[in-house]
Amino acid sequence: MNDSNRIRLTWISFFAYALTGALVIVTGMVMGNIAEYFNLPVSSMSNTFTFLNAGILISIFLNAWLMEIIPLKRQLIFGFILMLLAIAGLMVGKSLTLFSLCMFVLGVVSGITMSIGTFLITHMYAGRQRGSRLLFTDSFFSMAGMIFPIVAAMLLARSIGWYWVYACIGVLYLAIFVLTLCSEFPVLGKKGKESNEPVVKEKWGIGVLFLAIAALCYILGQLGFIQWVPEYATKTFGMNIDQAGSVVSNFWTSYMIGMWVFSFVLRFFDLQRIVTVLAALATLAMYLFISTNNPALLSYYIMALGFVSSAIYTTLITLGSQQTKVSSPKLVNFILTCGTIGTMLTFVVTGPIVANSGVHAALTTANGLYLAVFVMCLLLGFVTKHRSHGHATH
Repeated sequence: MNDSNRIRLTWISFFAYALTGALVIVTGMVMGNIAEYFNLPVSSMSNTFTFLNAGILISIFLNAWLMEIIPLKRQLIFGFILMLLAIAGLMVGKSLTLFSLCMFVLGVVSGITMSIGTFLITHMYAGRQRGSRLLFTDSFFSMAGMIFPIVAAMLLARSIGWYWVYACIGVLYLAIFVLTLCSEFPVLGKKGKESNEPVVKEKWGIGVLFLAIAALCYILGQLGFIQWVPEYATKTFGMNIDQAGSVVSNFWTSYMIGMWVFSFVLRFFDLQRIVTVLAALATLAMYLFISTNNPALLSYYIMALGFVSSAIYTTLITLGSQQTKVSSPKLVNFILTCGTIGTMLTFVVTGPIVANSGVHAALTTANGLYLAVFVMCLLLGFVTKHRSHGHATH
């Protein structure tokens, strides 16, 4: 593979993560306007966005097999057509059923591109470089999460239809489409195997189970925590919504900085050891946040949490890809799917806890989930195969 083609495929991965980040994080910005558009209460409107998450989850899960049947290039081109149809449906549709269908399609397209983007990075880069590349790729998720809410706010403030926000997000897929047309992709499945030596199927090992549990607990813990921080800050410390918003903003800003720092730092450390240390520090930082009675310290603790936790998820995925000698798309997608299940369960798990025991109990649960991540990373140290496969040294 020549360098220019590798760069194009890497940028497809960057835009794939940005696309998912934009679709997921912009939801909170447009939900009120969409509820007004359909004359529905915001609470019932939020349920329809489950179709977006369901589309992402199903497509990531199925694409582990589809990648070996349908060429990656064809998937991305077909995804562009689906994206256009979904955005057109949002613009002209007046029914909630069509809206839900379009959201599901956007989720499917997003999940397919994200799983392909993850596979491309794990396929093209090896060893510690894979971890740092994957971490930098994941930073585009957060970057889009910072940029597109601002874009949405600008459009909505000028009374421009909420569906134009999704048209703007579609520009990301236009970039993916253009890059796809002029790129060559790795061939998977039977055709790919014919040209190489026969591939011996490797057993994943129990380490993959530890990583999958860690990925689920991490995403569920992170989202379960961050979704309830504004409520906690306003009710417990009497902050106004702007002050509570700035606490959340501090988390994501610190998270972004952490991603950039660790994309460089990870190259110099054994991934299993550093992710264990980071999980321990993140658990401690979250504990300090939910234990303090001083509102002035909240921002410091949440910034520390954002920084040290930023590299955990992508490092778990990288370690998963390194449990076999040759990176397996099924294995990578399995861990991605477990993380996405964590996203789906966020309100299912934390909603009843808040209703019965209050917001602090939900934050304490999130802290327990981070502790579970630390335990899984610690146990992984006894069974991981990434060192025996030589992945730890490149």
